[in-house]
Amino acid sequence: MNTRDDAGRLHGAPLRRRLRAALRGWGGVGAMAAVCALTLAFALLLPLTQSQSQDAGTAITGRGVAHGSQVQAEDCENPQDQSLSPSGGDGSTPALDAIKARKDRRLIVGVDTNSYRWGYLDPNNPSGELEGFDIDLVHRIAQDILGDRDAVQFKAIPTSRRIEAVQKGEVDMVVRTMTINCARIEQVAFSAPYFVTGQQVLAPKTSTITGFDKTLAKKKVCSAVGSTAYDNLEAGQKSGDLPASTDIGTTVPNQLDCLVKLQLGEVDAVVTDGALAASQAAQDPAVELKGGLFTDEYYGVAMKRGSDDLVRQVNRTLENYIADGGWKASYEKWLHPTMDQGDKKSASATPPEADYK
Repeated sequence: MNTRDDAGRLHGAPLRRRLRAALRGWGGVGAMAAVCALTLAFALLLPLTQSQSQDAGTAITGRGVAHGSQVQAEDCENPQDQSLSPSGGDGSTPALDAIKARKDRRLIVGVDTNSYRWGYLDPNNPSGELEGFDIDLVHRIAQDILGDRDAVQFKAIPTSRRIEAVQKGEVDMVVRTMTINCARIEQVAFSAPYFVTGQQVLAPKTSTITGFDKTLAKKKVCSAVGSTAYDNLEAGQKSGDLPASTDIGTTVPNQLDCLVKLQLGEVDAVVTDGALAASQAAQDPAVELKGGLFTDEYYGVAMKRGSDDLVRQVNRTLENYIADGGWKASYEKWLHPTMDQGDKKSASATPPEADYK
């Protein structure tokens, strides 16, 4: 059974799954406020351009929940370990066949378009293509399924609509810094985890806030609708870990909107995944991470329940992506500059091991 020490670190889990360091100290990173503003504008435009290509084919639809797809929440323990093994199944591939049979033979993927270094539009990139850590993973999945890394239709999906977009068949999958948890595995199927981080507080450098603690008393905190950040804020108040006077009522559809509110002085702090917070600190040198990680978060690829063959294929891709160095190369390119401190690697620099159910 896993236990925690006073710093919130996991013990009893494999070394590669421990979160042993807070993400802090982002000195030397250039200001990215302009990128933040421009990216929001691009994010609004992207869905409009994509709506013109809806005849490309709709995403896979449900064929009923297959036996053993995902566990019920009441039986849930270590939700990140509840995905399906790449091997196994009955050999049928209905979800994959539906993707390959489209007239417009592309994978339809819900992504973020305004998370710096994860999924974003860089206005300085003349190609105008999405880029980032999550985007690299999408290209690899498309390569393995369709033989073409660029056979992807990206759809900008806000944080608040990730599950709905999967359930309604608007997308084949969501690859968008989405945490695997017990409530969500009742609603969508997840791949094995591809990234590990935790929740953290972001606030101005001049703020007296020191973390997820009593210094948030009488402070206004922002989080995204439908995010694990809000769930943790709500749970923190119920447990007494967070002062009752903390105002957690400010929520936004997209997590980056919280950074904008922080910059405008409309809120005192933001709670989000530490990995995303690190990228936001890189965008604005006037803010910084406060305190350490206070939860453990595992990101997974979300797909429709019942699409077991697709889940197994994505897990096969993840295994190969990690084994052949693709994951490491993407981390070094996109996340190393904001998450690692010199020669000291973040705990997130090592991909999580997959333990299938």
